[in-house]
Amino acid sequence: MITKRYIFRIAATAAVCFAALCASAGNLATERTARRLDMRVHEGYVGLERLIPTHVKLQYAGGMGVVSFGAGWDYGRKCCWETDVMIGFLPRAYADRFHTTLTLRQNYIPWSIRCGGRFAFEPFACGVYLNFISGERFWMREPARYPGEGYYGFTSRLRIHLYVGQRLTLNFDPDAAVRAVTLYYELSANDLNIVAKFGNSSLRVSDIVFFSAGVKLQIFKP
Repeated sequence: MITKRYIFRIAATAAVCFAALCASAGNLATERTARRLDMRVHEGYVGLERLIPTHVKLQYAGGMGVVSFGAGWDYGRKCCWETDVMIGFLPRAYADRFHTTLTLRQNYIPWSIRCGGRFAFEPFACGVYLNFISGERFWMREPARYPGEGYYGFTSRLRIHLYVGQRLTLNFDPDAAVRAVTLYYELSANDLNIVAKFGNSSLRVSDIVFFSAGVKLQIFKP
């Protein structure tokens, strides 16, 4: 009877240890799989180093001018959040005169899927950005020439944009000056066009959604 009791205790102890080892191995395998599928690594900055941009961007179109460029910061788990500040240019060929734009962007990229040794595909990206355009033709408050206060009810100088898109990244050596190059495209619409769509059913989605594309360079942490 005593022998059976000791055998039972030993077997129970062994089972608990085996279960713990399996759970530990499972967690390690999951961690390795996650690391293998998502190669994004956040280089944490300390103190004033947080002001140093982690990437630079160049973009075509998107309601930010014909061409725009700027810098930004990625942060959060797996660098899934980005904040960008960009300056754009709208040549006279596309407007009444030459205009410059200033844009503040907030981006969210939840997934990055490794494809081969160096490539990564980001199947979904979304975000919001505020775009400010220069020029006397545009205004924040309605000019006196319009009849009555609130005649239009919106500002022509500031636009809010929503977008969705996808990205493809080529990773280089982590110690290189440029750690990665990302090509991306976006489909965006601004607040004014979205409101117009709800008020005018004859407008097609293609009338209010616009295409843009760009390149992002992930720069080395000094």
